Amino acid sequence: MKKRSKYMAGAMTAVLALTLAACGSNSSTSTKSAVASMKSSTTNNKKAIKGGTLSVAEVSSSPIAGIFAPELSDNASDAQFMQFATESLFGVGKDYKYTDKGAATLKLDRKAKTATIKVKKNVTWSDGKPVVAKDVEYAYEIIANKNSKSSRYTDSLQNIKGMEEYHSGSANNISGITEPDGDNGKTVVLHFKQMKPGMKQSGNGYIWESAEPYHYLKDVAFSDLAKSDKVRKDPVTFGPFKFSKVVSGQSVEFTRNKYYYKGTPKLKAVNVEVLAPAKAVTAIKSKKYDIVLDTPASQYKNYKNAKGYQMVGQQALQYSYIGFNLGKYDTKTSTNVMNKNAKMNNRSLRQAMMYALNLDEVAKKFYPGVRTRATTLIPPAFSSYHLDSKGYALNLKKAKNLLDKAGYKKGKDGYRTDPKGKKLTIHFAVMQNDDTSDAMYQDFIQQWKKVGLRVKLTTGRAIEFNAFYNKVENNTSDIDVFAAAWQLSSEPSPMDLYSKDAPYNFSRFTSKENTKLLDEIDSEKSFDTAYRVKAFKKWQKYMLNEAAVVPTLYYNTIYPTSTRVKNYAISPADKEYAQWQDVAVTSTSR
Repeated sequence: MKKRSKYMAGAMTAVLALTLAACGSNSSTSTKSAVASMKSSTTNNKKAIKGGTLSVAEVSSSPIAGIFAPELSDNASDAQFMQFATESLFGVGKDYKYTDKGAATLKLDRKAKTATIKVKKNVTWSDGKPVVAKDVEYAYEIIANKNSKSSRYTDSLQNIKGMEEYHSGSANNISGITEPDGDNGKTVVLHFKQMKPGMKQSGNGYIWESAEPYHYLKDVAFSDLAKSDKVRKDPVTFGPFKFSKVVSGQSVEFTRNKYYYKGTPKLKAVNVEVLAPAKAVTAIKSKKYDIVLDTPASQYKNYKNAKGYQMVGQQALQYSYIGFNLGKYDTKTSTNVMNKNAKMNNRSLRQAMMYALNLDEVAKKFYPGVRTRATTLIPPAFSSYHLDSKGYALNLKKAKNLLDKAGYKKGKDGYRTDPKGKKLTIHFAVMQNDDTSDAMYQDFIQQWKKVGLRVKLTTGRAIEFNAFYNKVENNTSDIDVFAAAWQLSSEPSPMDLYSKDAPYNFSRFTSKENTKLLDEIDSEKSFDTAYRVKAFKKWQKYMLNEAAVVPTLYYNTIYPTSTRVKNYAISPADKEYAQWQDVAVTSTSR
């Protein structure tokens, strides 16, 4: 997936300072070995049958939000559903570099500070209308218009000239997006304030990779788009399949898009439905589905040898993390604002809480073979940019010393007070998932108790996915610490997650140094890869020391896939990657 998405932290449904020495080993080797025996594409040399229906399950403990527009949706389950119909504008190859094999081509001009997008002549919406320049521009307007309340509006997109003026309402259009041949032409030119090194590959955040049918949606007010039937029940797309039947929150039936620009898909239909985590293993063993997405990592040992399936896997652009509530997002200024009086606004307290966790044991006990302790905010899937660090390995002695020196004194009850001598209770928000994730979070609470910290679950229990993120995004007062996860972009820049203006910066941590380091990663100088690698590693060291957001576990992507499936691939290194029109089945039954 090419866009940052919120992910559930339990079942896979959800981007140090040198003075921080910790025991423990680097996790990169074990992360690689977990999928070393797997292939990232299906192995099936049998002849495909004509037509056929693919049955897909998306494992989720909650109904999907069902917002089928990338500009308005920001959770991974929606994206899993959309992928069959909502295709990216651009082709993607090895290392997520852009290719010319998609619906449009992209050409960068560093001197002119432009990106020219040309939609191919035969690219057509599922209602038969051609995809035109206005459709590309309209997607940017949806994101930037304040009334749409899109969380996709970020620092990165503000690099397009006129974007901020349009967002504030002082301009009626985005001056930095031009159409040389008019609305109905095929060319769009983006004019940037600065050129960024990440623009060379998919998921960069500076170039939006989707289009929306202006002719179909123009009569819907921006404020009504996310709840409109045209987005939720009857989306118009240009991918290989089209939405045929939507059961709100639960399932979607896709049928062939007869106007698809690459020709008739091999499958005649794809049915996708939500599957509860508790039912996933039984469903796999009974061969109910052809592909099971986001299967419970905690149950891997129970389905890894399922008959009739092969495990398709790779290192994931994904990690879970602990975030500390340090402020608010100011919607008027579209910036994160720290609260100097926030309970967790003490770096030693945050560091101590991370040193208290035994994440190596958590990974080994709860998620053997599928997760490992995370060490930095850039996962090892980005091998060139990943910092070789020990991160926060278990060190109870160091945790206690940090708390002692910071003035968190132990009382007779064994729990610490804050530096002012007042009772300290830390409220910890977690998502509903499964018994394994519940056990993991209880382990966290017990580990914190060992260093004298009283930690209680916000609301007293795990919180439903959508309600959880509603509370986290609004930084409600009953959250001091939260556990969440990210599905990352295929371009590793952390700007859209951790910058001063990023709505996704849920901890609301900001500083001049953080801004400086993030800017270096995306600077003109970083067109030099060696310079960019150094910039990434400086930022990772800084963020580990600040401990405002700390990664906990790295993930592997593993999709149980029926042996009757042909041409399915999940890695950009595979030639069939993201080509749903080529996926086929070789028999009528699983």
